[in-house]
Order: sequence, then C-alpha cells, then structure tokens
Amino acid sequence: MHGAKPRKAAGVAGKVEGLADLPEPAHPEIHGTYGVIVTGVGGTGIVTIGAILGMAAHLEGKACGMIDMAGLAQKGGAVYSHIRLANKPEDITAIRVPARGADLVLGGDLVVAGTKKVLTAVKPGASLVVVNTHEVLPGDFTRNADFSLPTERLKRTISASVGAENTHFIEATRLATALFGSSLPQNIFLVGYAYQLGGLPLSAEAILKAIELNGEAVAMNQSAFQWGRRAAADPAALAAMVGPQQASSDARRLSESLEEIIARRIASLTAYQNAAYGARYGELVARVQQAEAAKAPGRSGLTEAVAKNLFKLMAYKDEYEVARLFADGAFQAQVNAAFEGDLKFEFHLAPPLFAKVDPATGEARKMRFGPWMMKGFSTLAKLKGLRGTPFDVFGYTAERRTERRLIADYEALLDTLLAGLTRDSHATAVALASIPEKIRGYGHVKARHLAA
Repeated sequence: MHGAKPRKAAGVAGKVEGLADLPEPAHPEIHGTYGVIVTGVGGTGIVTIGAILGMAAHLEGKACGMIDMAGLAQKGGAVYSHIRLANKPEDITAIRVPARGADLVLGGDLVVAGTKKVLTAVKPGASLVVVNTHEVLPGDFTRNADFSLPTERLKRTISASVGAENTHFIEATRLATALFGSSLPQNIFLVGYAYQLGGLPLSAEAILKAIELNGEAVAMNQSAFQWGRRAAADPAALAAMVGPQQASSDARRLSESLEEIIARRIASLTAYQNAAYGARYGELVARVQQAEAAKAPGRSGLTEAVAKNLFKLMAYKDEYEVARLFADGAFQAQVNAAFEGDLKFEFHLAPPLFAKVDPATGEARKMRFGPWMMKGFSTLAKLKGLRGTPFDVFGYTAERRTERRLIADYEALLDTLLAGLTRDSHATAVALASIPEKIRGYGHVKARHLAA
C-alpha cells in the first residue's frame, strides 16, 4: 500500500462525567529500602517508567537507585528496570533488587513478568504484582511455526509465586488504546493502577510532576496515570465506558467447540466453492464422528483432527481463492478500518501462466501490478465455478493437480483408518489424520514441505 497512514482511534479518555473522585490509597511504609521491578519489552517505555519513579522520589526528598538491564535487544527484547527507594541515601547499599526483595512488580509484558529473574525476586504473600495481559509473541515463533503463547500457564505460575490475592492481571494495552486511541501510555496506566492499590510509597502529586518534567506526551501520560487509578478504584465504571473487548474479525476468533469448528468450516468451504463442496466436507466429517463414537466411545480427537486437516486440504489457496479474498469486501473494510490517506495498492504476483522463471532460484519471478488489479480479482473471483473442471486453465498446472490429489489421498486414508479403528489404534489414527498440519506455505514453499 502506498499513501497509507495508521488510522488513530478516537479514544474516550475525555469523557469523565459521572466518575467518582479518586480516593487516596494507603501508602506503604519504607523499612530500609522499597524494591520495585518494572519489566517489559524494549521500546515500550519501561526504562522511562523507572526514570519517572526515580524523579518522583527525588521530588519528595527520598533516595533512589536505579539500574536498567536491556540485554542485546534494545527494542523487542526483555527489559528489566530495578528501582530501590529509601528514606536516606545510605540505606541503599545495592541497587539491584535481590531474591525475595521486590515489594512491587510492574509487568508490562506477561512473558517477561513470568521469567525466573522476576519470580525469584518476589516475596510470597507480600509483594504486589500488577501485570499487563496483552499478548506479544516472542522471537520463538519465527523458529517454531507451532508456537503459541502459554498465557494461562504464565498466569498460574505468577499467581503461585506470590499468591493470588497479591496478583492483578489487567488488559492495560486494550484499555489504554480504548481511552487514548493509542497503546503508548499502557505502562503509565499500570503505574496508576499499582499506585491506587497501595503499591507505591510516593504521592500522586510527585508522580504527576515527574511526568511533566519528563516532557514526553505530558497531558496523555498524566491522564493515563489517573485512568490507571480509576481502573483499580472503580473497574465497573471504566468497563461501562470502554466496553468489552471486540474481536477484530470473526475469522480470527477461535472456535469454542467441535461443533463450531465443523460449522464454520462448512460455511467457509461453501463461500470458497459452493454448497455442494461444503456438504461434501460435512458429510465426511460426520462419518468420521459416527465411527469414532461407535469404536472409541468418549473420544473426539480423530473427528477434530479430520475437521481441521480435511478443511486445510480442501481449501487450498488457488488463483480463484486469492481473487475472492481480495474482492469480497472484507479485505477493503479491514484496510479502511486500520488506515487512512490516499491509499493506492500495488500487487506483486507470479501468475502461473505468465510469470518468468528466475534463473538464480529456479522459482517463478514476481510481477508488479497496479491498482487496476482489483478489478481483475473481482472478475476472476466470479469464475471460481470453473475450479476443477476441464475449463479450469489453472487446474492443469502441476501444483493444482498435486493439491487435488492430496484431497483424494486423504479421503482414501480416512477410509483405511475408519475400517481399522479401535481404542488401541485411536492414537495412531489421530496422528496420521493430523499429518497435513505439517504442510506449510504456498507455491514453491508448499512444494518443499511436500517433498520433505
């Protein structure tokens, strides 16, 4: 896309009517030193939070020592900021918060907050831990296509380390974005939340003044601090104003039951080709489900594996499907919701009948097409009824013939698996039915996976 700028959400932070005045929390006393650990991902302002808290302590005449540990990844990597507060400078003999020395943990990232470096520093039953639940995938997903963030396990681990009553999980990123149209003040929002829970031996006035002296987005950050306080003091009022989390699209929402998995895929295949194609899928999955219920009662793993993998094979992304996805209106609606400006599209495609072969790689070389290609997509999408017929010019390529053969081979495999299905063979049947999960990518990338 050319000429696109991210569309900024309006935010509702200015709508404060009807919200009660904030009660002042009880502040913790400092006995010797007060240890604070701020964790998160580099580039999100973790170090700035430490600087603001340090300045607030200075403004109140308290002593403060800080050390930031960002490692090699200054942006996108784990960052830890250790802060020691004291009434007198001589009380601070070491800056790094030791094991069981943290009175407060501000977790800007769930994964970093759940690391051993942080959890060994908390005091079981005594520390206050406030964690942003927004999910940010770590670099592992680039090396493991099956990686998924163990969100619930991380939450349980953190809660078990300090005690559930001392652990607070909050959607700071979502709330900050809803309030301000930007996720940037999410960590200042966390500071306000922890402050209202009595987690900081500093005054609100000092923190607000420190934000002012920092000089970056002063009004927004001061407001984010106060809204964090409101989130802790009156979560119901904030929830009523912001509203529940909305899924970005139904396609991105995970199915909640086997029945929904099947129903959504029938609908998708109907849109992909036609009702008969969707029914063909539904009938085969139903046959598997009936056989599994009869031969391996109480189990549903085979049906789920077939529901997902048969769909994957039947919904191969060919030229007609690419055209449909661009032309059905959903793509344009998502672009319009996320971007603004004088948008112009440019497409880089390798049409199988026209693309030249790159002599260096042996693969089809991409060609550049202008905005007019959207009309071409619209026309091609209407021709999806030709898919698999003698009039399907794309269907004669080796790639498309292979994809149709994979469907037939999988259906034959299912016939064999169902014929010999027993309780003892169930696990093997599930494993064999799940093999298509390992097929990744499109075009020459997919061909490499099939060859492997």
